[in-house]
Amino acid sequence: MAKLSKKRKVAEAKIDKSKQYNLKDASTLVKEINTAKFDASVDLHIRLGVDPKKADQQVRGTVSLPHGTGKTKKVLVLCPPDKEEAAKAAGADFVGLDEFVQKIEGGWTDVDVIIATPSVMPKIGKLGKILGPRNLMPNPKTGTVTNDVAAAITEVKGGKIAFKVDKAGIVHASIGRVSFTPEKIAANGQELINTIIKLKPSTAKGIYLKGVSLASSMSPGITVDTKSVH
Repeated sequence: MAKLSKKRKVAEAKIDKSKQYNLKDASTLVKEINTAKFDASVDLHIRLGVDPKKADQQVRGTVSLPHGTGKTKKVLVLCPPDKEEAAKAAGADFVGLDEFVQKIEGGWTDVDVIIATPSVMPKIGKLGKILGPRNLMPNPKTGTVTNDVAAAITEVKGGKIAFKVDKAGIVHASIGRVSFTPEKIAANGQELINTIIKLKPSTAKGIYLKGVSLASSMSPGITVDTKSVH
């Protein structure tokens, strides 16, 4: 078993393991226990009472975080030539089609979000095996397959994130950085949770919001009281 560092032990000691914190207190504490020397990501982990193996219980969607993610996302737009200028003007980092399809086939995935127009989807369908596992495949449900590429880019750059439940029934999402104020972290977290609650599948039985944990990139998790975020 790995030996805990002194900093990690100090961080662990600040967390009352027997306590469930409300989201605001957890957001304050996650800043206090951060040991990273960089502006670490703050992540929310939400365990849901769903069976992800069932198609009608695969919770997924998008949410625009009120205070953004604190990270500048690299956006690739796959589109025909007549849409390229609009994409570049809206702030896309990469714009094109065939050359990027070839690059992705070669293993290149150095982007955070890929937006595509409906007309090019037949060309990029074959990239599903590469992009799917990385959560990069454009999808109409997440607003990344659209003719209005400029609006999609603006949303992504402004703090719109996509999320989906994993095989274990957990949604993992970055909701900010440790440099954010506790109020901003809590507001972003609450917005994500509210969105996930609205997406509760009608076939999901029992407790839907089973557990919530807040952590930064290198800190231990803080248990959040699910009753405080309903």
